[in-house]
Amino acid sequence: MEVVRRPAETAPEIPLTAAAVPPAAETVARPLARPLALLALGHMVIDIHQGALPALLPFLKNAFGLSYAAAGTVILAANLTSSVIQPLFGYLSDRSARRWLLPWALVFTTLGMGFTGLVSSYALLLVLVVVAGLGIAAYHPEGYRTAHQVAGARKATGLAFFSIGGNLGIALGPPLVAALVTAFGLPGTLGMLVPGLAMAGLLTVALPALALVGPASAGAGGPTTAGRAEMRGAMLLLIAVVTLRSWAQLGLTAFVPFFYVDHLGAEPWLAGPLLFAFLGSGAVGTLVGGPLADRWGPRRYIVLALLVAAPLASGFVLARGWPAYLLLAGTGFALVSTFSVTVVLAQTYLPRRLGMAAGLIVGFAIGTGGIGVALLGWVADHWGLPVTMGVLAAMPLLGALLAALLPEPRP
Repeated sequence: MEVVRRPAETAPEIPLTAAAVPPAAETVARPLARPLALLALGHMVIDIHQGALPALLPFLKNAFGLSYAAAGTVILAANLTSSVIQPLFGYLSDRSARRWLLPWALVFTTLGMGFTGLVSSYALLLVLVVVAGLGIAAYHPEGYRTAHQVAGARKATGLAFFSIGGNLGIALGPPLVAALVTAFGLPGTLGMLVPGLAMAGLLTVALPALALVGPASAGAGGPTTAGRAEMRGAMLLLIAVVTLRSWAQLGLTAFVPFFYVDHLGAEPWLAGPLLFAFLGSGAVGTLVGGPLADRWGPRRYIVLALLVAAPLASGFVLARGWPAYLLLAGTGFALVSTFSVTVVLAQTYLPRRLGMAAGLIVGFAIGTGGIGVALLGWVADHWGLPVTMGVLAAMPLLGALLAALLPEPRP
């Protein structure tokens, strides 16, 4: 009797059930909403403190009789500690998971900013700013690495959700601290202790659940990134792009209040609403930019957003009244919408070092923008605020020209 063999292609297929899907692949495909929401909420609270400092500067400038250069140095100290050293925390985060840093980072930041209004000297002010900055530096790389692991397949959208927490916090910080200081004087900064310590307690309670999130290897980005090569030259170019963008963003955050209060004669309380218009629209831009970058590609979106920001910023410097608010809001929307997109692009350039990639973009590149703010303070002292604002308006255009040279990530 002849045995007839079936062709291989007609062999019965094994159904792909949920049990057959490896856990790591399932994690990559589906976002974990609750951990992502908790990380975003913590991001919002810690960045409320970060956003509060520029709105405090006009009050601190009057209290200590600071020059523009000295006020810019406060921003520089905050950014050097909160941003430039973030790659170090990113390196530690990639070596082993350190989720306990998340609540402790909030404690340090909250205490530093909460007691800022009670200082009696400029030196002590800088010390407290440094303490707060160290907490901010510790939170971001671990937060971004964990958010990347739970964000699902659409990384730009997932990290946009995490980033929106931070951008919303930076937007809420100025009106919150302005309201506290207007009502209670500089000691009103103690009110910043309430949200910070409450969020630190919530993250402490959630630490056991967060410890189960993500791959076992802290340095791995997951099975889809294990074999991908790093693009270090592209990463250096991206750092330059983000540095120029952060010069524009941080410079506008620091000098828009001075431009209106000292140059145009507005009341100091107006700094809070102005910065909220700028940073609040940026938070909305982050939420919009992530899905658009997933559809168009991160590199293309960054170029387009920076090209849009340049004329809007120039228009703001020349406009007065409600058109100026609209142009400032549009500038914030375009500039800040690239925030999470640049982090996603960095993590595709360095796929095996997610914490380091986030630290280099959120930390080092943005921190070096703080150096630019200190230099702009010197420009304002010597040539005036209108010249400083004109320089800031040109930064997004330079960033767009560099961004056009960025290569596409390797498949």
